Amino acid sequence: MKLGLMIFINKFVTWVCKLFGKNGSVYPANIVYWHLRQRNILEKIKYPKYVIAVTGSSGKGSTTNLINHILTNKGLDVCYNSNGSNGILAAVTLILNNCNLKGEFLHDVLLLECDERHLKIIFGKNKMTHLVVTNVTRDQPARNGDPDIVFNDIVKAIGKDTKLIINNDDPLVNRLSYMFPDNEIVTYGVSKTNDSYLKSSIEAVDYAYCPKCHKKLKYEYYHYGHIGNYSCPDCDFSRGKVDYDVTDVNFKKHSIKINDKDIYLNKDVLYAVYYTVGAYALCRSMGVTDSELDKAINGDKLTTKRGKVMKLDDRNLTMLETKNENNLSYWQSIRFIKNQNGKKTIILGFDNVSRRYQFNDLSWLWDVDFELLNDKTIDKIFIIGRFRYDVLTRLEFANINKDKLVLVNDLNEVIKMVKDESLGDIYTMVCFDMTANLLKLIKEENHENI
Repeated sequence: MKLGLMIFINKFVTWVCKLFGKNGSVYPANIVYWHLRQRNILEKIKYPKYVIAVTGSSGKGSTTNLINHILTNKGLDVCYNSNGSNGILAAVTLILNNCNLKGEFLHDVLLLECDERHLKIIFGKNKMTHLVVTNVTRDQPARNGDPDIVFNDIVKAIGKDTKLIINNDDPLVNRLSYMFPDNEIVTYGVSKTNDSYLKSSIEAVDYAYCPKCHKKLKYEYYHYGHIGNYSCPDCDFSRGKVDYDVTDVNFKKHSIKINDKDIYLNKDVLYAVYYTVGAYALCRSMGVTDSELDKAINGDKLTTKRGKVMKLDDRNLTMLETKNENNLSYWQSIRFIKNQNGKKTIILGFDNVSRRYQFNDLSWLWDVDFELLNDKTIDKIFIIGRFRYDVLTRLEFANINKDKLVLVNDLNEVIKMVKDESLGDIYTMVCFDMTANLLKLIKEENHENI
């Protein structure tokens, strides 16, 4: 079928979806990509000068949002998947909806947060000008298996002209440096901070051996998991010197230094440091000047979707959207909560393990260091959602005082229970639809417009 007809069908189905109150970010491509068998449709598009993909086990959404913020401030017309849908069908829907009927992309920049396993499908034969790789860690084990499988899928998407912006603190990602010696490569990382560890924070490290000679890597320090400053004792493989290095982190002042330049940090957590320096490195590689970066990051400060803070009566409530099947995402949320002052109450749980498949594999719960919640500042943990009994069992095995654990069988009652039975600021560790459901309940309690 003609390209123009496919684009029209995609736009029309999207319009119908929105007419009925649906998001329409994925379903239109079901029609074009699957039902009409146009699986090579993306190869026919006339792409703009900049085609940027951001991928990795975690941090890709926040990195993408900040890149969009910076490039838009520079005056570029950016099209990106702001809703976070990052698979092949979402990419098809977005791209076709932003083309004219001749297949010409209508914006200066195509910026995509991309699922690591779908990257090769989206950009298998297309021109990806820039690729940011945040990290590759154990994530969605029922779907992905080993991190090496994910890494190999990323490799398959990289063309000879793709500029690589990579997190050199991750030894698995750093493999790209010697696998693609002819590509332009920009590296970034974070030097030792006051929160760095001399020993890994978890027992099971995803990547421990040199990819060149297979000797066990030695670490000067860890930030989390296998992310840190490493070197091989027998060959030249190491974190080394990076192009964009965070040399100072001050969470209290919401400030970091990148190559000795003061940069605003919009969240006082480590993953915010990484998405800030990753976005910074990508934009500098595109020619964004220091003054333009200063205006975009330090002047017109970006607010974040995650870590939304609101009030419940006179108590602060922070919503941390924590990624299921990713123990390091949970670890960073737990670490953030522990670092806050005063008494704390936690709402923890989820209704869906994943949106993409039906496997209800909960083995990853045992990779999460819930033992860190054995803290006298934590008053109560309210456990919600379909898998609340599984979460409760895991917390009991973490030897958390049972008096602190409150099982909530009716989600509609959780806000009242939190108000009546707990103390301190409130933190949610939830995922997917649970975020929206909780937000609705909070707004109802505060008599806000929904």
